[in-house]
Amino acid sequence: MKVIFGFLFAIVAIAACSSSNESVDPTTTATTLPTAFKTFNSSLNAYVDGDYVVIKSTATPDHKSPYFGTSSANYEAYNGTNSRFAINPNRISNHNYTFRIPISPTKATSAQATPLGPIGVSLNGVPFYNQYAGPNTPLTNEINSFDQYNGHPDPSGTYHYHIEPLYLTQTKGTGALLGFLLDGYPVYGPVENGKKVTNSDLDAYHGHSHATAEYPNGIYHYHTTAEDPYINGSGFYGKPGTVTK
Repeated sequence: MKVIFGFLFAIVAIAACSSSNESVDPTTTATTLPTAFKTFNSSLNAYVDGDYVVIKSTATPDHKSPYFGTSSANYEAYNGTNSRFAINPNRISNHNYTFRIPISPTKATSAQATPLGPIGVSLNGVPFYNQYAGPNTPLTNEINSFDQYNGHPDPSGTYHYHIEPLYLTQTKGTGALLGFLLDGYPVYGPVENGKKVTNSDLDAYHGHSHATAEYPNGIYHYHTTAEDPYINGSGFYGKPGTVTK
């Protein structure tokens, strides 16, 4: 009889131990994306990893462009409003970017300058770049190579936005959430509460703090504007995560 009870106790103990292990195994524990990050295109791979949301993207736009090859179904000749438009020699190619964005962003004790290349990611997976065409070189001339959706590819073929991503503001609204910078703070369109946002409404980092639809308790956030610096000003407001390729 003692043998039977001992056998049953061992089975129960093993089952309990197994159940406990499964409850904490990170490979089997699902973590829900924060609400704001659920607005990313469903075609992107987005998941939580510790204190970060990971966004994996090929940086390929979900809209047409003259920067796709003419044989591509996504090719569309320039039909924008810039009479000075001149297509650059680069063409869109797929890449493998991994953005690690803080879930709970915090203001940096010392602001870090944004680098050339990706400084954030838009909802369709296209990277945001800063306000420079090169080291301390303004977009004055390069802006004439932006397609009808305000994007273009760099020499590596990475398509990106330096300024308002028109495809997103046209489809989602001019005041909508457009994406995030690497420091975890959201980027919104150029209209807020029915009013066009100007640089004078924003601080040196090109943002301000108050409630938004996705953050009813308030959060610091950036806005795109029609004037330089367009998306971000004097560096990241918060401590940035990382982007790898």
